[in-house]
Amino acid sequence: MSPAGRGTSVWKSGVKRLLGRAGFDIVRANNNRGGVDDFIPFEATVRAARAAGLSVGDYIDEVMNGTPGATQFTIDELRTLGVFTAEPDTVLEIGPGSGRYLEKTLKECSPGRYEIYETAAPWSDYLVDTFSVVAQPTAGSSLASTPDGSVDLVQAHKVFNTVTFLCASRYFFEMARVTRPGGRIVFDVMTETCLDPATVHAWATQGGAGHGSYPAAMPRQTCVDLFATLDCVLETSFLAPMGIASTEVLVFGKKA
Repeated sequence: MSPAGRGTSVWKSGVKRLLGRAGFDIVRANNNRGGVDDFIPFEATVRAARAAGLSVGDYIDEVMNGTPGATQFTIDELRTLGVFTAEPDTVLEIGPGSGRYLEKTLKECSPGRYEIYETAAPWSDYLVDTFSVVAQPTAGSSLASTPDGSVDLVQAHKVFNTVTFLCASRYFFEMARVTRPGGRIVFDVMTETCLDPATVHAWATQGGAGHGSYPAAMPRQTCVDLFATLDCVLETSFLAPMGIASTEVLVFGKKA
């Protein structure tokens, strides 16, 4: 079965498990048009996850997003592709939010340094306290506190399908800048691969209000062509569950 097929299978089986769980309160902020600090409130989410007997990341996947196993699916695919067996010593993550990808990444590898750029202060503080990561000051779409060619693995999950085209594009330049030769860049975007007519109809009729810029589409070839000019080659891609549909995870390698 293809990665896309496995993703769909995971999502469907997860939904069945979700429907079998009872008594879990779904946390939502009143203002769901901003970033993670508005859409996923810190204290209420942590409290609800503990009450449900789940990690914060699994609670968000299973209960809040209704996509059980979505985070683990992406991590499993990256493991299969050898992203973690390269033993990255320095990892940088843009917009880790609650840390659900961060936590699972640290179960796959043991970097000496893990940097995060996170705008939601409560979540950023929580990640520093819980996982001993280094929180860098955020400045829009810049990774200014990270030196050129200093990172082995740069990743961003469920970030670039929630921001504007230019914001994502500016981050792409920065990601290539900080990645060392031979390093990898991993992120997901909602490409045309994810947007067949039936899916567009589903987003339009079932997607709800959501964030002001969510879901944001990004042309796949634009990403591939841009990163090629930055000495980065697309190694592979796969579809992963997101909301009522999917997002495409792209894995780039920077030329040594």
